[in-house]
Amino acid sequence: MGLDNVAVHWPRTGRFYDPVAPAEFVDFGEIVDVPRISAPTAALAELIAKTGTVRATAYTELVDLLLGLEGVLYATDAAAEDEDPVIDPDGCAWIAGGIERFVTGHREYGEAVTFESVSVVLRALLGDGRLAEQQLRWLESRLDALRDESGDPPQWNFTCAELGVLAAFYRRCAERGFAVYADA
Repeated sequence: MGLDNVAVHWPRTGRFYDPVAPAEFVDFGEIVDVPRISAPTAALAELIAKTGTVRATAYTELVDLLLGLEGVLYATDAAAEDEDPVIDPDGCAWIAGGIERFVTGHREYGEAVTFESVSVVLRALLGDGRLAEQQLRWLESRLDALRDESGDPPQWNFTCAELGVLAAFYRRCAERGFAVYADA
């Protein structure tokens, strides 16, 4: 199984969260018809359009790295506080904003998003900050932690367009007052 992030109505009524009708995301289906769109981007957009859901497993390590926390898409902080693994609308806006900023910063390095390109972009973004040296040390430790026992990096193979669609899902949830239920 994997992790699904399901758009749900916020706040919940009763014991359970009600899923958002896929009609709220139907326009994501138009992305499938964009010329030269990658198959993973089209598949993500189509899934969102049909179900209001993101299969989030593939994105967890990357999103955690970009946002500097662990278990963001699993809603681990929310689970501890609320007993429910839910990302509220403000959390959705924060996730969308982080991914959007990354995609904007990555565009000058090309469309393909790999472990190596993520490393370059994040070093550039953090290198200009007030606490650059400290943040760069943190980044290096996080990058090292993502490598396997042989020292090989994760084999990420995303595109900026695909991450843009991912960000758009969370942005839509934030703008319409939906939450995201982390269904593992």
